[in-house]
Amino acid sequence: MLNAFVQGDEVGLTRKFVSGVEEQQRHWPGPLHVLMQPMTAESDNLDLVRVPKRDLPFALTVCPLDSAEAAEVIGSAAVAQLGLNWQQTHLADLCARLGVPCAYVSEATLRTRIQIARAEVPNPFRLARRVQWEMARERQYRKVVAAAGGIQCNGTPTFDAYAPISRSPLLFFDTRVKSDQFATIDDLEARFRERRASGTLRLAFSGRLIAIKGVDQLVRVARELARLGRNFSLSICGAGDRESAMRAYVKEHGLEQRVDFCGNLDFERELLPFLRRDVDLFVSCHPQGDPSCTYLETMACGVPIAGYANEAWAGLMRTSGCGWATPMDRPDRLAATIAAMTDREIEEQSLKTLEFAKAHSFESEFRRRMDHFASMVMR
Repeated sequence: MLNAFVQGDEVGLTRKFVSGVEEQQRHWPGPLHVLMQPMTAESDNLDLVRVPKRDLPFALTVCPLDSAEAAEVIGSAAVAQLGLNWQQTHLADLCARLGVPCAYVSEATLRTRIQIARAEVPNPFRLARRVQWEMARERQYRKVVAAAGGIQCNGTPTFDAYAPISRSPLLFFDTRVKSDQFATIDDLEARFRERRASGTLRLAFSGRLIAIKGVDQLVRVARELARLGRNFSLSICGAGDRESAMRAYVKEHGLEQRVDFCGNLDFERELLPFLRRDVDLFVSCHPQGDPSCTYLETMACGVPIAGYANEAWAGLMRTSGCGWATPMDRPDRLAATIAAMTDREIEEQSLKTLEFAKAHSFESEFRRRMDHFASMVMR
């Protein structure tokens, strides 16, 4: 998260961001100081909370990143964690002048950023300018990655892109599922028994119902599954501007008894228990390769994933050996793959998925990341 909305003595941050910084503190031998830019308006992120600044469990400074105040905060650090984005590329030079080692954290490749642009910018002339801008930024990103002390890559796409030019690359997988929140073998066996008894394959999706998540194609997958005669249910968890169109499609094609819109579920109290208990397969129609934490968090519930072969999911499949991938923008192919799955295949993938996730818990991934930062201080 790059920006913070400050109103009076309160600051708007996401729960995910706060929990991440808290976990970093548990694995870092000294204090952490968070530096963020001010926002002019509050984010619409579903996970946003307002917190009194005095109650934050870490030091926070909100100021322009090109200010003397920002330079003072960075200059006092043992190591600086920077985001690989256009707002922070200049900080590599600042860190070098101040003698502070730094590492960038990356999430989206040039390919993924262009895919996002295509989803967000319908005007072809504006899109062409946006693509040119992204290409120019990529040249800048590669320059600072090569100059920085290291890079931490969330997912395989940026690791494949930047590891060869970095002094110290690290691959990690973002998740907020802690070790004590993982599914158990008993959870999985109860699911297996219920599915065999009912004959219904319980599908789910969780995320924002917006165009760049490919959610419009979820309901098309459902329609095709119904046509193929597969006995299934689909739970769609989340909210967003595509929900009304999705609901209209479900009604138009008579899918109301199969597709359920669950709204936003609280991550720890509602979503995780629901996935562990009531979901056999997660369906992802993501059209671009952002390293969604949804992948690892779903796997931690012992729920295998079938999705489009965007570069993030294809890379995670390659690394884990888990799940199914089908061609992009082909809901018919994804539905055919799901319809052909056997109970045995789903159960084997559930167990394999859980084992991979256990090696990448919330705690272990942050521990590895903080050890990586510490190695730069000791050089």
